[in-house]
Amino acid sequence: MALEINASNFESEVLKSSVPVLVDFWADWCMPCKMLTPVIDELQKEFEGKALVVKINVDDNQELAAEYNVMSIPTVLLFKDGAVVEQFIAVQPRTAYVDAINKHL
Repeated sequence: MALEINASNFESEVLKSSVPVLVDFWADWCMPCKMLTPVIDELQKEFEGKALVVKINVDDNQELAAEYNVMSIPTVLLFKDGAVVEQFIAVQPRTAYVDAINKHL
């Protein structure tokens, strides 16, 4: 399973990461988010040691969602060197996430 990130560890786990970080902004009540969860979990296993794949619950971390202008979920952001380098709104094909991560390795 993908690591759950929150406001207290966002900076250390995402912004200061030495590898790219794919961040899934989601919520328990979001059906498309639930459809995306198995893909996010697969990506976490596939890129272990090369990139991080994490999840942020927007209901519990509203300030982070607002800071990154997450207006609809799922929103998936790819961070590299502390900056957003890719953004996906709504569920995308698995290959879109894989290609984005590979592009920034």
